[in-house]
Amino acid sequence: MTSKFARIFLTAAFAFSLLAVAQTKPAAAAGADPTPGPAITGATGTKIGTINIEQAIFATNEGQRDFEALRKKMEPKDNELKGMNDEVDSLKKQLNTQGEKLNDEARATLVKQVEQKQKSLERAMQDARDDLQNQQNDIAQRILQKMAPLLVKYAGDSGFGVIMDTSNPWPNGPVLWAGPAVDITKAIVDAYNAQSGVPAPVPEAPKAGAKPSGAAARPAAPAAKPAATAPPK
Repeated sequence: MTSKFARIFLTAAFAFSLLAVAQTKPAAAAGADPTPGPAITGATGTKIGTINIEQAIFATNEGQRDFEALRKKMEPKDNELKGMNDEVDSLKKQLNTQGEKLNDEARATLVKQVEQKQKSLERAMQDARDDLQNQQNDIAQRILQKMAPLLVKYAGDSGFGVIMDTSNPWPNGPVLWAGPAVDITKAIVDAYNAQSGVPAPVPEAPKAGAKPSGAAARPAAPAAKPAATAPPK
């Protein structure tokens, strides 16, 4: 979820989610529900706030659970790709060490074998990346659709008139600089967790005799409160 494509997808998806929320409560008409919806309640606010949508998705209990489940689901494919890569490396080493000793026919056969294995590996890696990205996007979209109404309600109840996404840092994003005082990421994550009822994930206990790596020691998701975006020098 850290690629440029993923960030563009998240920003666009969240914008459409907010638009859908705004359209769920149209203006009063014959037979229409006159009760104002969350999009209307937030229209009179004047404060400006920020939220890191990408970070919020990962920080929710549901997001941590589902992205961790996806990681485990992809482990067999990761192992398969590693095996293919090891095979290509082995053939390349064989070509480098024995290539000059082989006759022309044997060397040509080995070169062709390396090229074919390399192409198969690249295709498999691209297919795996596409599959992973699609499944990540499915999880993100599902969470976004449920998070959008919470954000609109929170913004309206708290007097916000504008909420800006800081997932994409400046200069690619719209926010030049924002301090932590206006960030509502943690508040939205807490509200989402309370509504979803999904418990916080329990860290896996390290195996006996195993020394946890630096990556394993870190939480599966980013902290819910992002650092302030620094202005350009």
